[in-house]
Amino acid sequence: MNNYTLSNNITIPELGFGTWQTPNGEVAVDSVKKALAAGYRHIDTAQGYKNEASVGQAIKESGIPREEIFLTTKLWNGNHSYDLVMSSFAESLEKLQTDYVDLFLIHWPNPVAFRENWQTANAESWRAFEELYEAGKIKAIGVSNFLPHHLEELKKTATVFPMVNQIFLAPGELQPEVVQYCQAHDILLEAYSPLGTGKIFDVPEMKELAAKYNKTIAQIALRWSLQHGFLPLPKSVTPSRIEENLAVFDFELSPEDLQTIDQLDGVVGKASNPDTTGF
Repeated sequence: MNNYTLSNNITIPELGFGTWQTPNGEVAVDSVKKALAAGYRHIDTAQGYKNEASVGQAIKESGIPREEIFLTTKLWNGNHSYDLVMSSFAESLEKLQTDYVDLFLIHWPNPVAFRENWQTANAESWRAFEELYEAGKIKAIGVSNFLPHHLEELKKTATVFPMVNQIFLAPGELQPEVVQYCQAHDILLEAYSPLGTGKIFDVPEMKELAAKYNKTIAQIALRWSLQHGFLPLPKSVTPSRIEENLAVFDFELSPEDLQTIDQLDGVVGKASNPDTTGF
């Protein structure tokens, strides 16, 4: 597997293993261990997923040296402020059984609890992120679900600009404005739910392309993501699918087929508006 290089020259494996909706405990431990055994070296979790302890346990039990794994977690919505970033990050490190993370993201830009003053809350949180980054506790810092106006606001006080924005990107949801902004500002786009939370499997055009390339629909969707320069984070707890989602480096979609997928508008639903989410 190849790597992307972030704006601070840190390298990140170009495909990661997502753990959203993977229940804490045996299921999470097993699936992360299977992913690591299959060859994944990039694991994505979050405080809000409530499975950091299992992810940490799986990494420990895998026997793979910590420095060979790229580990991401995210700040949950109730923890926006300098002090809460510091305390919740320390808690995350403890659960993950590590003394650093490779990437730490602000999960949502405008949580309900801070809706009246989200700009200040993000600026204060980011100040803590920058301090942890300078101290070497985090190798790279970024955001998730941020739209251009959230990033512009952050820019007013940030001394280090986000290296990553993790957003919902899948066939049918290309978020062109966000993508354009991030690419212009050297922010790597990570694609969460790159299989459209399963909806992709019902799309006739995707079925046709899977038959044409003799690949699965999931593999076509992940390949599409990679050819756009995104970093997909497929999630699965099924061993065969965990392996299958890695087998996307031995083929390429033609420009015409890429375009066919680009034109599938709304087939997997659309990204939530972060300014009106109810959490």
